[in-house]
Amino acid sequence: MNDALASLVSLLLSPVALCQGLAVRRRTVRLAPPRGPQMGRIGDGTPAWRLLVMGDSSAAGVGAERVSDTLAPQLAQIIHLRTGETVSWRAAGANSAIASEIRDHIVPNIEARDFTHIVLTVGTNDMKNYVSKRQFKKGFGSLLYAIHARWPQATVIWSPVIDMRDVPAMPYLLGRILRLRTQIINGMGVRLCRERQAIAATPLPIRDPSGFAVDGFHASAAGYRYWAEHLAGFILDERAPPASSLQ
Repeated sequence: MNDALASLVSLLLSPVALCQGLAVRRRTVRLAPPRGPQMGRIGDGTPAWRLLVMGDSSAAGVGAERVSDTLAPQLAQIIHLRTGETVSWRAAGANSAIASEIRDHIVPNIEARDFTHIVLTVGTNDMKNYVSKRQFKKGFGSLLYAIHARWPQATVIWSPVIDMRDVPAMPYLLGRILRLRTQIINGMGVRLCRERQAIAATPLPIRDPSGFAVDGFHASAAGYRYWAEHLAGFILDERAPPASSLQ
């Protein structure tokens, strides 16, 4: 199904999506991000890899009980184990944030300027909020521009939206409606990454529900580990510059 037809069908079914979405919200446990420092270091030397994971509630680690079990530190640990090099990490996420909000409220407030790699968990809220293709193009496209302007030497990796049909909290019909919105968001996101010097990872494949938290929507500690393993392959294909080159 092309994007125009997917948009039309999903808009026609939006009353159904709204009703089922409200029902899901009423019965779903509301989780908060784990408390603790949102930055750290794996290894003893000068960091050769300086990682920022930025985006929505997944970047904030919602679904995990400990900060160490969230995406950023687990990804840093995998890179350290595979390379033997020191990795610093920083997480910056906001619940329910869409691409334009991350651009306006998170990017300007990150203090460090020397990241080598930036991972984006962006698009899920744009998808479920029915942000249009044109609006997402503007929001995500300008987010990429803002990132390159602030961190011109960083490699940017975007993690696309997963298939909502595989999410345990999603009713059958809602998952299929949101799959149409995901097609629109992911298609535009891949195009923008190609045009604006970013790497679009493949969507995280969902094998079974065991990687989800108790809300059936966010990742659990095991889910974040699986996600980190998936993204590490894309990051390790793009070597970090030597630490001295950014000093």
